[in-house]
Amino acid sequence: MSKLYAISGVTGMTGNELVRQILVEGSTDHILGFDNFYASSIETVSDHIDDERFEFFEYDLNDAAQMEDFESRVRAQAGDYDEVIYINCAAVVHTEHFYHVYETFETNVEGMNNFLQQAIRVGAGKYINCSTSEVYSMNSWNENGGVKESDYLTMAVAEHSQRTSYATGKLLTEFFMKDAVDEGRIKGCSIRFANVYSKDERYPKHIIPFIINSFRDHGKVVLLENSRRNRRTFLNNYDSCSAVLALAATDSALDGTVYNVATDEEISIIDLAKLCAKKMGIDDPVIEFSGYRASDPERRLLSTEKIRTRTAWKPAVTLEKGLDECISNYLKQA
Repeated sequence: MSKLYAISGVTGMTGNELVRQILVEGSTDHILGFDNFYASSIETVSDHIDDERFEFFEYDLNDAAQMEDFESRVRAQAGDYDEVIYINCAAVVHTEHFYHVYETFETNVEGMNNFLQQAIRVGAGKYINCSTSEVYSMNSWNENGGVKESDYLTMAVAEHSQRTSYATGKLLTEFFMKDAVDEGRIKGCSIRFANVYSKDERYPKHIIPFIINSFRDHGKVVLLENSRRNRRTFLNNYDSCSAVLALAATDSALDGTVYNVATDEEISIIDLAKLCAKKMGIDDPVIEFSGYRASDPERRLLSTEKIRTRTAWKPAVTLEKGLDECISNYLKQA
């Protein structure tokens, strides 16, 4: 069965890895993808930019004329494939933007819904909505193997932190997705990713590349005061994307609901910094603390029972292996 994929944010951390996993040797699938390079570069897909199975457009999800053109291109090719699948990877995700309501709303909320409505108009069979584990806000862990998708949420409010605006925006997209499926307009689901990292991340704004680049460039790392207590699990980008494709390939799982995608390897931020330093040959790492992030949960531990039960997905990249790949790649770029 040949598939036509329409992917927003295709050069971002999730999108570019999807390109590699979809366009494996011998695949007859085709990708129409776009990005505005908000936090990425064409270099992330350089290994497939000349692949005739991949068409890239420097388009903005929020540009109506560009999205109209993209829609017409999907329509023109849809009949040549057995299935059309939309994957929305476009999002304003970096923590520096979490506290700015207007920077996240247009792309994360309106843009997602507009892309969903486009998928419905062209008759796409499936839509995968990339959400975030940030929606768990202050209720992001428990002692029973992690929070489940069905658990009630306990969220910070505006009086505590504007950060929650990002989480509530993403949460709203999950309702758009559920409504579209419940109304019989398309199949699909939302995915709440844990902290995703990638060896190919271009900008060191997430914690793993930040730590590695800090040690590389300054011989020390300065962490937030929150890091004295915070613990997290980290999901390699290979595994996050394999989960997207596992769900897209499982019709019975596309019921409009939400799936956690994470690992069980929990580590403190301090131990993460020490582990990175050890792998970089730094025996006595200098770790300093400055600044504080409001409404930052001490732990974020997700249950992945649901996706493991409904699909054959499970994480394949350990944190040890993932860090080795990141360090090797980042040091190479120095």
